[in-house]
Amino acid sequence: MKKIFYLSALALLSFSANGQHLFKHSSKATKWVDSVYNSLTPDQRIAQLMVIRESSMDAKGRPIIYADSIKEYIKKYNIGGICLFQGTSAIQTQNINDFQQLAQTPLFTCIDGETGLGMRMEDVGKIPDQLTLGAMRNSEKFVYQIGKTIAEQCRRTGINVDYAPVVDINNNPKNPVIGYRSFGQDKYVVAKYGVAIMKGMQDNGVMACAKHFPGHGDVDVDSHLDLPVIHKSLESLDTLELYPFKKMFKAGVGSVMIAHLSIPKIDSTPHLASSLSPKFVTDLLRKKIGFKGISFTDALGMKGVAKFFPQGEIAVKSLEAGNDMLCLPEDIPVSIQKIETAINDGKLSWNDLEQRIKKVLYVKYNVGLYKIQNIDTAGISADLNKDIKSIRAEVAKKSLTAVALENNRFTPINTKQKIAYVAIGVKDSNAISKDMQELNASVFKLSYKASDNDAKVLLSQLKNGKFDKVIVGIHDFSKRPAHNFNMSEASINLMNKIVQSYPSAVAVVFGNPYAIANVSDYKNIIACYEDDDIFQQNAFDFLMGKTYAKGRLPVSVNTAMPYGTGILVKTK
Repeated sequence: MKKIFYLSALALLSFSANGQHLFKHSSKATKWVDSVYNSLTPDQRIAQLMVIRESSMDAKGRPIIYADSIKEYIKKYNIGGICLFQGTSAIQTQNINDFQQLAQTPLFTCIDGETGLGMRMEDVGKIPDQLTLGAMRNSEKFVYQIGKTIAEQCRRTGINVDYAPVVDINNNPKNPVIGYRSFGQDKYVVAKYGVAIMKGMQDNGVMACAKHFPGHGDVDVDSHLDLPVIHKSLESLDTLELYPFKKMFKAGVGSVMIAHLSIPKIDSTPHLASSLSPKFVTDLLRKKIGFKGISFTDALGMKGVAKFFPQGEIAVKSLEAGNDMLCLPEDIPVSIQKIETAINDGKLSWNDLEQRIKKVLYVKYNVGLYKIQNIDTAGISADLNKDIKSIRAEVAKKSLTAVALENNRFTPINTKQKIAYVAIGVKDSNAISKDMQELNASVFKLSYKASDNDAKVLLSQLKNGKFDKVIVGIHDFSKRPAHNFNMSEASINLMNKIVQSYPSAVAVVFGNPYAIANVSDYKNIIACYEDDDIFQQNAFDFLMGKTYAKGRLPVSVNTAMPYGTGILVKTK
């Protein structure tokens, strides 16, 4: 069946080179922009600067699609854009069709898709986390291809803006909100991989978004819950946090997302987030750095701003700061009314807002939104998933890291030896446990809900087993550092006692590399970064000597295992 994509042929032209095509003022574009702008009422013009939430989850984690309320906002206010979250690809694509057909002015359709559409759509597999990509050495070309795949996914569903990549430098192990979403702690890798994935997206018709300006990596508070404070000067930020953003801007990223951060050495106004501060958006981003693309606020329902100001005031302050688009304001009618009041009071001007509205409209024209066509939903899930497994397999191979090896030598499993595999965090079976069982290895499991006594019994069995090789696989722990990645005390104690009994035991960590700190006494440590069947199979192949280790730690675990650690192990 022929697939009908809603981007026109124009949208498939490259617009990453300095981002110029996104904002091109051709005669046709200008005619369309002026015509649209002149057709809008004041409320509708203001609403063009708003992106609203299209879906969410209920208390039980089930998707809720706000289709009826979205349609009402489209009809009444001619809203500027929607942001997709939960749901299936077929449902979301049909919603996009319906919303675009209803809209007087074409909608920006946005997604927070840092790992592709699988980050949000339940029937689509995920591209590996950015921290996993950061563990790969010298892989800009491959990362570009990942960006291309994300763009192809977006175009297939009618999405034209992806709020990605994250170019925050994660240099705080306790960061509760960035962490695995970052390429790591090295500013050069963050910049190179950020530019590569952005170009892959924008060369293929989808606008990327560098986030979270001016840098959300060195915080220990989640801005969804409160306002993080960073005690750094502009000079300090300029040497580290701002570096990837400047590289992204120079390379032509079309948009940037402004974080909710308090940095008193730049703006000491109490409780005023960077997203609401002219000193950040106008003075630093626009005037000092010279960014000319679209600036989105981070979500305006987050407590980093919503804790301190009512929604209408947040909307006004966002525009006063110099932002172009308000992301997920929670009260559209009140926000529009407060913005109109601010215009009447002279706090905002129509001349200034007209420039921002027309900037948005030029981008809409240049990504092909002047011509809307329905998207065929037949076979869409298969189309979106077609490259995911191969990407995950390649990333698994390129990222696997030999963090520590006894005597700097790797000894593969000898099937003639007596082998034990201890699967920590596993209640039933997983892929690598099954592989081990097929080798006739003894497999032990300890879930994070197991008791201290359960751990003691398992340790006793290991000691009595007199194994030649013990491999400890650490699975299914949280990606976030709170409560030691939600690992139980019993499981951590067991890890430490195993290595006391078996000093040459191998620890294989399937997840956030910061968690390696829990097994730092091991002489043999392998980092695998993710915990699905594909990454487990690759780890098993490595343990069998069938594949290589050529990754490197994207962050510092401790002084003994700094950023970049990784012993190269070749296939025999």
